[in-house]
Amino acid sequence: MGNRVAREDYEWVYTDQPHADRRKEILAKYPEIKSLMVPDQRLKWIVCMMVAIQFLAFYMVKDLEWKWVLFWTYAFGSCINHSMTLAIHEISHNTAFGNNKAMWNRYFAIFANLPIGLPYSASFKRYHLDHHRYLGGDGIDVDIPTEFEGWFFCTRLRKFIWIILQPLFYAIRPLCINPKPITQLEVTNIAFQLTFDILLCWLWGAKPVVYMLAGSMLGMGLHPISGHFIAEHYMFLKGHETYSYYGSLNLLTFNVGYHNEHHDFPSIPGRRLPMVKKMAAEYYDDLPQYTSWVKVLYDFIMDDALSPYSRVKRKLRGDVKQE
Repeated sequence: MGNRVAREDYEWVYTDQPHADRRKEILAKYPEIKSLMVPDQRLKWIVCMMVAIQFLAFYMVKDLEWKWVLFWTYAFGSCINHSMTLAIHEISHNTAFGNNKAMWNRYFAIFANLPIGLPYSASFKRYHLDHHRYLGGDGIDVDIPTEFEGWFFCTRLRKFIWIILQPLFYAIRPLCINPKPITQLEVTNIAFQLTFDILLCWLWGAKPVVYMLAGSMLGMGLHPISGHFIAEHYMFLKGHETYSYYGSLNLLTFNVGYHNEHHDFPSIPGRRLPMVKKMAAEYYDDLPQYTSWVKVLYDFIMDDALSPYSRVKRKLRGDVKQE
């Protein structure tokens, strides 16, 4: 189904990522942006509310017929759980309690992880900060698809399947590209999550567990919100490796669509990224941007010039200090 994508390799570049230089330039011109680099006091309460909503949903689906369990899993649970992964993304930058309470953020992320069903928050933080520090770095940035993904998922049908299986590839990619020894915090994350999953099944049966796990998998696969996975860094235009999205789904995703702004200032909470864009508008208004993540998914599948290989990649120089 569809022609085979002609691209057979990544877009290799020999320059540094653009975000560090733009950050320095913007801060030199607008030093008041530093005032935005403080924790978001609302974040912890929003996350607690989302966790409570999912706990209530677990209770409500336990007596539904299976067809309605599956319906609400995709229609509601997938949205909440994907949004929760982006809350964990926010927390990984210490925006809940600040840098001086780093461990509070780590344990709060483990709490936010509970309704997702799969223990990943502790590992995500380690790899995600490497993604910021070494964007596109060969052998370091696990946001870059593997050689196998680029080689195999090269037709429209295969790209469609690849998008459905995104959660699987995000889970196994670190083990293939940049495996790290497990930490005590990751063991704690696993222990808390498995205990919660077992208790949930014991208290209310299998339906809430299916709702939880399937919601996470569906929400990060073929789903409107999952368009951000493709929109953020896949090279739709040559020479551009980060793209922002300014559509309404930012309301559900902690403004992760403001992705150029986020990579320029990762310590600024998502709620304040629109302020960055407004204060330094001349740096962002002319950059390539999206208004629809659904269209991003459609274009990625249907455009025979795009594939998992459509990523900017670079060899790293000097000392590499990973998380």
